[in-house]
Amino acid sequence: MKLLPDKLTSGDEVRIIAPSCSLKIVSQENINYAIAALAKLGLKVTFGKHVNEINIFNSSSIESRVEDLHEAFSDKNVKAILSVIGGSNANQLLKYIDYDLIKQNPKIFCGYSDITALQNAIYHKSGLVTYSGIHFSSFAMQKGLEYCVEYFRQIFFSKSTINIKPSDTWSDDAWFLDQGNRVFHENKGYIILNPGEAEGVIIGGNLCTLQLLQGTEYMPSIKDSILFIEADSITAEHCVVEFDRDLQSLLHQPDFATVRGLVIGRFETKFGMSLEKLKLLIKSKQELRNIPIIAGADFGHTMPMFTFPIGGMGRIKAADNSVSIELTKH
Repeated sequence: MKLLPDKLTSGDEVRIIAPSCSLKIVSQENINYAIAALAKLGLKVTFGKHVNEINIFNSSSIESRVEDLHEAFSDKNVKAILSVIGGSNANQLLKYIDYDLIKQNPKIFCGYSDITALQNAIYHKSGLVTYSGIHFSSFAMQKGLEYCVEYFRQIFFSKSTINIKPSDTWSDDAWFLDQGNRVFHENKGYIILNPGEAEGVIIGGNLCTLQLLQGTEYMPSIKDSILFIEADSITAEHCVVEFDRDLQSLLHQPDFATVRGLVIGRFETKFGMSLEKLKLLIKSKQELRNIPIIAGADFGHTMPMFTFPIGGMGRIKAADNSVSIELTKH
């Protein structure tokens, strides 16, 4: 049974946990900025007991991370849970999570990147719709945050259908190191790779992290889904090749023939994915020829980003240079 968490209202408590990297890697100045940004939304911020623990992997023990996750879901005062930031080891937690506890205490759980592993596993094992969206640390951004906040507000404070518009500008600079010197690029809008329209369950997030679930009990079904996928630049000069391999692996999943559409998040500049390469890559895959495909969407490892529900319903349309992306049940 699918579970939709309650929406937020002013005065609600938001718990910050570190299921990947520790809060210790975030500067105190940026922590203060993030708390203030959430306060403007009327939200009270509290922190998990172990968020500042740190080891040689910039994370903490499995036990500490699971304890904070369970405590956040158990605490009746907590209405939403945000990850501190991403990382590389959230999938270590999967077999230690009490999914029945989560099922009995459904609430908003939001983050992106490495958090993709938890979001899709939690949705699959408990039925709880989770959310791919900005981390707690992302709220520290002083310029260019408005788009992120607007769609965060829409999805968590309203039940209305959300029509996702492209941002005016975007950036992939290291804003957290130098807030005063930012580089923004004009957003030329969505890219139609295949025309068409579709409606279905949204599954996805960071592609290489989603791959970690394949063949395990934690991988959600992609039957009748619209896949929202994005990729980071961790593999450096091999990024495009790795994206192709990861996407092809997803195409080999059972039920891919029933997938109804694909939405691809914006690539970082250093990723090296030109439009020519992307078109060639998509065109080479027969499995993708009959479904609508939209690229250049505002999610992934560039800023700003919208928040979307994993397990929620979406609708996409791409035709005659006109694109719409709607979140219908979230």
